[in-house]
Amino acid sequence: MNQPVGKRRIIGLTGGIATGKSTVSDYLARQYGLPILDADEYSREAVAKGSVILERIRDRYGPEILLPDDALNRVNLGQIIFNDDNEKTWLEQQIHPFVRNRFAEITAETPLGQALVYSIPLLFEANLTHLVSEIWVVACSPEQQKERLMARNHLFSSDAQARMDAQMDLTEKCRQADIVLDNSGAKESLFSQVDDALGMT
Repeated sequence: MNQPVGKRRIIGLTGGIATGKSTVSDYLARQYGLPILDADEYSREAVAKGSVILERIRDRYGPEILLPDDALNRVNLGQIIFNDDNEKTWLEQQIHPFVRNRFAEITAETPLGQALVYSIPLLFEANLTHLVSEIWVVACSPEQQKERLMARNHLFSSDAQARMDAQMDLTEKCRQADIVLDNSGAKESLFSQVDDALGMT
């Protein structure tokens, strides 16, 4: 188990795309009042209208990467980065430092005795495991994952598979986890596993 500086309990919540991380983080916030530091939320902040990072993205890909209201066209950007590893790496180099700074700021403002949840889809890929004291991976079968992703994001099978392939293999994430939460069944089963992992049963 990873142990960062200090004695704060920091749960690194991760998994594969569409495996159920949000379901777990929502439950932890609702049921136990744990603060959720969400990397996806901070990533959206990083590319908000008028941001420096969005300007860099526009300069690289042209005005067609923006919607008519000058917000980021996420569909167009996704088509680029999920089919080109070099572009994906470039984008991450723009966004990840902003996200790490947001985690550091909010953590510093939180009392030391308060446990935190870092919800980070790319916890392993971005080499951020040293930031957390334990790693929870939400998992399901690849078939369920693709089906959920296609339904959630209205994607074709090939596009969903490209997004799955862009992440580290879920089996490998499970091997490196302290806790694996099986989200292949009912929510009640998932929440019971969360209770156990948190030490509340």
